[in-house]
Amino acid sequence: MKTKIIKIGTSRGFRLPKKLIDLYGLQEGSDIEIEENGNGILLKPVHQEYTLSWEEAYRQMAAEHEESLDWREWEASDQDGFDD
Repeated sequence: MKTKIIKIGTSRGFRLPKKLIDLYGLQEGSDIEIEENGNGILLKPVHQEYTLSWEEAYRQMAAEHEESLDWREWEASDQDGFDD
């Protein structure tokens, strides 16, 4: 993926493609960690908690086969004889 350095006031910056913004759950004001190494610059989102709604999180987990099996086991425990 390529982008260009642009002038932002007296500074310089670049725009992140929407695909990456959506993928990492970024929004205006999100913190990004910048690391320099011998190969270039690495950008990493700072740990964000609870970026998905419960519904979105469930859908994401259900999409993975192993996770969906875990949920079936959880639902089966509803019949385990214990009262709520």
